[in-house]
Amino acid sequence: MKRSLLLLAMLFPFFTNAQTLSTYEKPPLFSECKSEVFESIKSCFNYTLNTFIFENFKVPQIVNDETYSGSVEVLFEVDKKGEFNILYVDAVYNELKEESKRVFGLLPQIEPATYNGKPTFVQYSISIAIPLIKRSTKTELSGAGVGRTPSGEKDSLNAVLSKEFDEVNKAVKKYEGLEYSSELNIPFTHSFYARFDDEMNAIGTNSHTAAKPFVYSDVKKYYDIKAEKESLARDVESWVGKKIYNEHLVAVQGKEYWFTIDPILDLQVGHDAEADFNSTWNNTRGIFIQAGLGKKLTLSTSIYESQGRFADYFNRYAESLKAFGPDPAIIPGRGIAKRFKSDSYDYPVAEAYLSYTPANFLNIQFGHGKNFIGDGYRSLFQSDVASPYPFLKLNTNFWKIKYTSTWMWLRDVRPEVVVDDAFLPKYMANHYLSWNVSKRLNIGLFESVMWADTNGRGFDVNYLNPIIFFRAIEFQTGQGAGNAILGLSSKYKWNNKVNLYGQFILDEFSSSDVTAGNKSWKNKFGFQLGGKYFNAFKVDNLLLQAEYNQVRPYTYSHNTIILNYAHFNQPMAHLWGANFRELVLIGRYYYKRWFADAKFIFGQRGFDFNTPEDDFAYGGDIYTSENDRIGDVDITIGQGNKTNSFMTEIQAGYILNPETNLKLFTNIIYRDFNPEAITPSTTASNTLWFSIGLRTDLFNWYNDF
Repeated sequence: MKRSLLLLAMLFPFFTNAQTLSTYEKPPLFSECKSEVFESIKSCFNYTLNTFIFENFKVPQIVNDETYSGSVEVLFEVDKKGEFNILYVDAVYNELKEESKRVFGLLPQIEPATYNGKPTFVQYSISIAIPLIKRSTKTELSGAGVGRTPSGEKDSLNAVLSKEFDEVNKAVKKYEGLEYSSELNIPFTHSFYARFDDEMNAIGTNSHTAAKPFVYSDVKKYYDIKAEKESLARDVESWVGKKIYNEHLVAVQGKEYWFTIDPILDLQVGHDAEADFNSTWNNTRGIFIQAGLGKKLTLSTSIYESQGRFADYFNRYAESLKAFGPDPAIIPGRGIAKRFKSDSYDYPVAEAYLSYTPANFLNIQFGHGKNFIGDGYRSLFQSDVASPYPFLKLNTNFWKIKYTSTWMWLRDVRPEVVVDDAFLPKYMANHYLSWNVSKRLNIGLFESVMWADTNGRGFDVNYLNPIIFFRAIEFQTGQGAGNAILGLSSKYKWNNKVNLYGQFILDEFSSSDVTAGNKSWKNKFGFQLGGKYFNAFKVDNLLLQAEYNQVRPYTYSHNTIILNYAHFNQPMAHLWGANFRELVLIGRYYYKRWFADAKFIFGQRGFDFNTPEDDFAYGGDIYTSENDRIGDVDITIGQGNKTNSFMTEIQAGYILNPETNLKLFTNIIYRDFNPEAITPSTTASNTLWFSIGLRTDLFNWYNDF
C-alpha cells in the first residue's frame, strides 16, 4: 500500500492543502453547506463527505472476521457537473475497494467547484479508516485544487490542455453493442443469414430481402441479433475467458464514437483422397475493425494474410483462373495468389467500406468488397463468387419500395488485354427495384450494363444516373459500347413457414426465333425456382431449401469478350457461368452455439473441348467469343462436353465466440465429376475432402465448381 501511495504522490505532484485555495476558487458545495460562510465551505464539504461515508459504508464480513485494522485510500474527483467520480482506490481487500466504489456511487450530485465563476473540476484524496471512525471535527481532505490556476496565462493554458485528456478518458464507457443498431453491413454468409430469414419473411412484413448484405438497422426491426448473442454468453469471469467466448477483443465507446477490433482466423487442416500430396491446409490471419463516428457515419475494414493448399480439384480450378503475370492462380472469391513453397499459395486480401446515412430513407456505401442480389443460394443477377472489387452503392427505402443502385470498377486480367503490364479496367452498373405488392408478394426488376474503357471512355457518366434505363443508354452510346442485361424476380410467402422465390435473366432475346422453335443461340436467358421451409416439420431452427437453376448457352458472354459478365476471370452471377442446369438441396440447423449444414448439388454442364480438332465455343465458358459458337440453331443446354456432377458438403461445429462469429468446425465434401470426354481442360474427378478448423466466418466460401 505504501508503494501505491508513493505512486499517487508521483502522479499528482500538484496536490496542495485545501487551505491554500485562491480567492478566485470556490470549492464544491453540498446542499447542507449552503448556509455556511465562504471560509467554512471547504471544511463543511469535508465533514459532510466523511459523515456520508460513515453512515453508508458497510465493512465487508471478511474484513471483520479477520479483525483487519488499516485504511482505504481513495482518489476521487468532483466534475463540472458536480458528480463524484472515483479515479483510484487502494486497499488490502478487493471487497473494500468494491464497497468504496459503491458508496461513492450513492453520493448525490452537488454544486461543482468554480474558478472565476465558471464550473470546473476538483480532485481530492481521502483515507477511510478501518474500523470506521466517525469524524467529530471537520477534518481537511488533501485536494488538488481546481482545474485552472491564476498564476499566469501560460500556466492556465497548460492546465486546460491536461484536463482535456482526462475528459476524453471520462467519456469512455462500457461498450453497449452499438454495431447491432448501426448502418454497418451484417457480414454475409448463407449460414448466419438463415438464422433470421424466417422473421424477415413473415407475412405482413415490409422487408426487402434480395439486396445483400443487409445493414443491422434493417434487420433490427425483425430480429434482435444483439439479444441472441447475449443469450449465448458463457458464464466466465476471467478477462481471457470473456474475450475468447463472449466479447470483442477491443471494444471502446465514447459520446460520439465507438469501435471494435478483432482478430481474423481461418486455420484448417485436412485431406483430399484424390491428391498426391499429404494434406490440405489453410493459414489465414488478419484484423477486423468496425467503427461508428456520430450517428450517420460507420466504417469497416478487414485485412487478411493467407497461405494455403486446397483439394486437388480446387487447386486446378484456381490455376485455370490465372491472371497475366508470374503468379500461378486466382483463389476463387479471394484474389491473385503467388506461389508459396512448391505447391501452395499466398493470397493477401483487403476489404473495407464507408457507410453514410444522411436520411432515414437513404444509405450510401463506398468501399472494396462484394454484393449479392437474390433470395436463393445462387443468384443469376449478381453473386458474391468473384473476387472483391471497388463499388459505390445507394440503398433507397420508402413506402413499399427499396431501390438499390450499384456501380462497380472491375478488371479483365487476361494476358491478351493487358496494356503496359496493367489489367484492363471495365465497369458495371446495376439497378434493382424491390416492390412489396402485397403482404405476400414481392416483385423485383433488375437491369445491368457492362462497359469497358474503350477509346479512353473511362467511367461513362451516362450510367451514373441512378434512375435511368440502361438499355436506352446502351443504344445511344453505340453498337458494341456495352452489354446490358435485364432481370425479373419474385417471392411469394405461401405462409409463415414456406416461401417461394425465383429469378429470370434475359441477356438477349429474338422473338422470331422463339416462335420458329429452332432453339436459336440468340435466346440467351436463364431462370431460377426455389423454396424455403422454415422450422421444418415443427423443428425449431431447421431450414430446408430446394433450388433449381438453368441458364442457356452463351448467356452472360459477348462477341467482344471484355464486355462479358465477369471480373478477375470469374463470373459475376452464377459460379458455373452458362450452359448448365442444377438442383440444389440445403438443410441448415442450429441449437444455441451448435450448428450443422448439409448441401447436395446435382448438375449437368456443357464444356468446350479445347482441342485442335474441336475449338468451338459451346456456350458454357463466358470468356469465349460468341463469334466462335458451334452454330446458330439447335442450341441446347449441356451441348459440348456434357458433364454430370454430384457434390455434397456437410459441415458441423460450435460457435466459439458469437460476437466475432468464430467457429470450430469440421467439413466433409464428396465430389463426383464425370465429363463425357477427358480433355486437358476438363478432367474426371471422384474425391472425398475432409477438413477441420477454426474460422472467423465473415464471407461465403464456394467449393462447388
